[in-house]
This record gives sequence, C-alpha cells and structure tokens, in this order.
Amino acid sequence: MILNTSMALALGLGWVTAQAAGIQNLAVAGAAAAASAGPANVLQLSASGQAEAPQDLLTLTLATTREGTDAAAVQNELSQTVDQALAALRKDSQAGQMEVHTGEFSVLPRYDREGRINGWQGRASVVLQGRDFTRITQAAARASAMSVAGMGFGLSREQRERLEGQAQAQAIARFRAKAGEIARAFGFADYTLREVAISSDEQGDAPRPYGLNRVAMASAAPVAPPVEPGRGIVHVTVSGSVQAR
Repeated sequence: MILNTSMALALGLGWVTAQAAGIQNLAVAGAAAAASAGPANVLQLSASGQAEAPQDLLTLTLATTREGTDAAAVQNELSQTVDQALAALRKDSQAGQMEVHTGEFSVLPRYDREGRINGWQGRASVVLQGRDFTRITQAAARASAMSVAGMGFGLSREQRERLEGQAQAQAIARFRAKAGEIARAFGFADYTLREVAISSDEQGDAPRPYGLNRVAMASAAPVAPPVEPGRGIVHVTVSGSVQAR
C-alpha cells in the first residue's frame, strides 16, 4: 500500500510530538522526584549561651487565715485585715522599688467526720514586689496583722533583658562557628543560613516558704525578715538548619 505525501507528513509530525511529550513528562517526573527527595546537604544544629547576675527582684507574700462558723463573717474579717494591710503598705510603695497587690483570697468549708460542714476557713494574701529589699522587708514587718508566708527572688525586666542580650550574642556566635566547622568537616567551603529559631529561659532559686506565727508577730516588736538573693541565669538556645555549599 502506498501512502501519499500528506499522510506521511502527518504521521511523522505525530511521532515527533509524542517524543517531545514523552521527554517533557520525564523532565517533570524528574523534577518532582528531586523535590520529594528534599534539599541536599542540609545540616541541623543548635548552640546555646548563658549569662548570669545577682537576682535583683524580691517577691514577698504576706498571708493571714481566719476560721468561723459563718462564711460571711470569715470573709468580712479577711477583707478588713487585707484592707488595713494595703493601707499601711501603700505608704511605702514606689514604682519599681516596692509595688503592692492582693494575692489569693478564698473561703472554704470545713467538714466533720460525717462529711457535714461544721465551719469555714479562709485565707488571704498580699504580695510585695520590687528591687528595694530593705523597703520591702521593713514594710512587711510593720504589717503585723499578716505574716510572711513566702519569699522568692528573680530578675527584674531590665536585668533579664540585659542578660538575654549577652546570652543571645554568645549563642549566635557559637551557632555560626559550629555551622562553619561542621560544613568544612564534610568537605564544603561554606554555608548559607536556611532557618533559625531562638528560645530563652531563666533559672534561679525557687520561691521558699517563710512562715511566721501571726500571734507572736503581733506581740513582739516588728522584725524585718532576713533576705539573701542568689544568682539568676538566663539561657538562650539557637537552633536551625544551614545549607552547606
């Protein structure tokens, strides 16, 4: 059978088109396979830094408890005690040096052996916080209707930000040095940064209980509780990935 020229040309063009489509499909498949395999020569690493300084923030908690057979009476007595303490403490308050605010306030039922309510017990607290340790402890001693229930130390915002800046600079320098060192160890000349995350946390002494007997405080001369802060430590961690090249 003899094919005419037009039919032969059409068949030839169809074959070329099919070949071109096949090559394009192979190229797309190769690109998809490379993409699914993920980037090559990516290194995951992390580095940390830390800075420390004396803790310059004191948090002191004053508390009082009351008991009675009437919940409203217990609540009113607690409220009066807290109001009196706040009125006395506000005279010494100063922004940043000693700030005062109320803490917990609760009135809960008390049960007998049969599970019946036979009374009420309440607890209320006032919190003093600031950088002037002497001012805080002396003010707490004068609030004789409430006793010192807890004491803790920490870093002020200014101190923490300063330490965080130092620790962060240290962590970034270590991250960069480690990235370059690892890249060279694998035979690469350098690296480029792909992604990075920075996190920080503060460590120091945990708040500790410091209980005093309320009756003894009321009958004795006011005595400021002793304080001795520790050191606050700020850790910063830099983690991420780099592209070795």
